[in-house]
Amino acid sequence: MTTPLLTVEGLTKHFPVRRGILRRQVGTVQAVTDVSFALQPGETLAVVGESGCGKSTLGRAILRLHEPSAGRVRLRDTDITALDRPQLRAARRHMQIIFQDPFGSLNPRMTVRETLAEPLLLHGLATPRSVRAEVDRLIELCELSRWHAERYPHEFSGGQRQRVGIARALATRPALIVCDEPVSALDVSVQAQIVNLLQDLQRELGIAYVFISHDLGVVRHIATRVAVMYLGRIVEEAATEALFARPRHPYTRTLIASAPRPDPTAARHRVPVRGGTPSAMALPSGCAFHPRCPLAIDRCRTERPELRRVGQSRAACHLAETVEDNAISAVSADSPALLRRLAILEQARAAAT
Repeated sequence: MTTPLLTVEGLTKHFPVRRGILRRQVGTVQAVTDVSFALQPGETLAVVGESGCGKSTLGRAILRLHEPSAGRVRLRDTDITALDRPQLRAARRHMQIIFQDPFGSLNPRMTVRETLAEPLLLHGLATPRSVRAEVDRLIELCELSRWHAERYPHEFSGGQRQRVGIARALATRPALIVCDEPVSALDVSVQAQIVNLLQDLQRELGIAYVFISHDLGVVRHIATRVAVMYLGRIVEEAATEALFARPRHPYTRTLIASAPRPDPTAARHRVPVRGGTPSAMALPSGCAFHPRCPLAIDRCRTERPELRRVGQSRAACHLAETVEDNAISAVSADSPALLRRLAILEQARAAAT
């Protein structure tokens, strides 16, 4: 293995909740807690999960658009979390972001040429004489026409605006791009074009992506590895095909089972889940997923599982090694047969340890 391009160690971001005239702190939103992973050059790590699980906050904390509460982020040999503002500004040349909303992320008063020229001139990557040619190169790289450079954002379609956003991210020649749900606001027909463009750019330029999404179809197409988040923590991480072929965490199984499929009659694992997502201000004890998990046992309610190696995956589940993939679909979650089976498996594991 080569040296990781990006190393995230124990990254945490909590937001204080303040109320009243004196703005006293009355709670804390635990948006991201103790997240660690490594990303190789040219690799795509997809981060998936329900809305509100901390995906976008994680992406912004990596770039220090949100100041981390704890943890470290290293880009090659540079500790991003230790940089002062001038140093961080220089380091941001090597890490960029593509936002979810292609219209809201562009200045409506600047033409495309002005938008793309700004980072080039700011980081000294082009002179006033050469900047025009460099902007034309970026536009063509993202499959737009040169005459688009003189237009304003409101004159484009959503897909074209996202291409401009991608061109802006590429302007500084970054090694890492955080893609914050870059296709979720686009029509389905346009999503495939943008995803294919991102893959072509990755092959040509060797860029690494942290690809944030809730669309498992897109993730399976573009990602090298997948990290599944639930209430601010990574609960499973694996190579893409390994995760889809044999998910080890009940929450991962739930996400895969709930994904829309072209053939509604096709067989799939039915994963019964109770209730809604708990508040990030009052997380459950033990495993945060246990109030909704159909497989929860007493240990899940009292002891939080750590990420550990299970087969080809890393999973944070006490039962990841003992519960078969088809155990959930074999019987109802509330049936005595399943409860007896889980009790036997737990006893066997306890005896082995």
